[in-house]
Amino acid sequence: MAKKIAERILREKDVLVVSHIDADGITSAGIASKALENANIKHEIMFLKQLDTGSLKIIRDKNPSLVWFTDLGSGMAHEMHGLSSVITDHHSPSNMILNVPKEMRKTLTEFFDELNKNEILQLNPHFYGKDGGVDISGAGLTYLVAREMGQKNVYLSQYAIVGAIGDMQDYSFLKLTGTNRYILKEAEEFGLINTLVDARFFGRETRPIHKMLEYASDPIIPGITGDESGALNFLNSLNISLKEGEKWRRWVDLTKEEKRKILSQIAINLLKMGYGSTLVSRLIGEVYILPNEMEGSYLRDAKEFATLLNACGRYGNANVGLEIVRGDRGENLKKAVNLLLRHRKVLVDGIDYLRDIGIIKLDDIQYFNAGSHIPDTVVGTIAAMALSSEIADANLPIIGFVENENGMIKVSGRASRNLVNSGLDLSKLISKAAVSVGGYGGGHNIAAGASIPRGTEEKFLEIMIQQLRELKKTGKN
Repeated sequence: MAKKIAERILREKDVLVVSHIDADGITSAGIASKALENANIKHEIMFLKQLDTGSLKIIRDKNPSLVWFTDLGSGMAHEMHGLSSVITDHHSPSNMILNVPKEMRKTLTEFFDELNKNEILQLNPHFYGKDGGVDISGAGLTYLVAREMGQKNVYLSQYAIVGAIGDMQDYSFLKLTGTNRYILKEAEEFGLINTLVDARFFGRETRPIHKMLEYASDPIIPGITGDESGALNFLNSLNISLKEGEKWRRWVDLTKEEKRKILSQIAINLLKMGYGSTLVSRLIGEVYILPNEMEGSYLRDAKEFATLLNACGRYGNANVGLEIVRGDRGENLKKAVNLLLRHRKVLVDGIDYLRDIGIIKLDDIQYFNAGSHIPDTVVGTIAAMALSSEIADANLPIIGFVENENGMIKVSGRASRNLVNSGLDLSKLISKAAVSVGGYGGGHNIAAGASIPRGTEEKFLEIMIQQLRELKKTGKN
């Protein structure tokens, strides 16, 4: 299908690329843009928070000869009749497609092609029985198409890895797996990515050690996360030198023995406080380095690169991130760093706010309603941070409600990999609950979201609880 989509794109003189605003969406758009540029195809980029009937109308009004949807589109494909489109998306496809009995079509892809008379072509891992939450991201799928558009596009594989990390596809297994692994190996072969086993803390390349620990979120470290003096006291107790001359030392500046000492003591502290080996195991995993980026820059570590892009998208500057993926290391990079500094503060403030209001725990679910105190663009990130900390119960899915700019309520749900492995699919549950209260939703089995009318939060939770109880009856959680 990647080759078929590439051939379809290469027949066009101009293309409209429509993508999501997060790191995966921005890298997807950047990959598509460079591939189109390399093929001498004129194109325009449009970023969206979400794809709905209103945004589809705007796209139709542009009357594009071809739309390339990246990191979104599959959930709204049933609304695209008459719109010549290709889709590289890893989110759950429209229920309209998935509910078609297998005996009625050879493959989902063939069914969809026939339904739309070849107006729409989709590359989606769900059509091949793969989990779009861990197997491949939107950027990875877009890269597979870009690669079919020209062998020289192989250098874009590094951004597919950044997109996958931004989508937290390494979260469950502490490394990239599935089709992501194939792309990773290709990037490694061309010297674009170096894979290391090390501490998974954000800020390994750029932050002073104590600041890296202060902002640690996966896992959150009691007494250190969110507490600068706690981080400093911890490091001083281990006799770790914080500075080398006048320069603050970073994680990458430490010796192997210093790293071992820090990680061992954090592990001991977590176990003493009763957090268990599962949380401790999250301290170490694979990290992905872009060796062609400047050492110490925000682009050297894939996680930091992705977070930088997320900051651009979440604060209305996705085009700034796009230009960085396209190669700008000047003015746009400076703008992105300023947005990142803002993003850090918003996340810390959000976690602090959750600590203040608490998370409401029910029998089958837990939730919080932050109103306008947490931006709708980061509520999912904060819900995920809470789930990996002492703030929330990892044995229950978590739902976050916040107000969005359209007067609706933004819903973000997160679940642990253990719950997903036992049969939980947040995408299906949240989508059904949202539709039942007059909204819409979708996403992945482990992370999903929705938009619902204000005042329907309680009813939404009731429907979620009802579905979760039904799952229990069938032996699934």
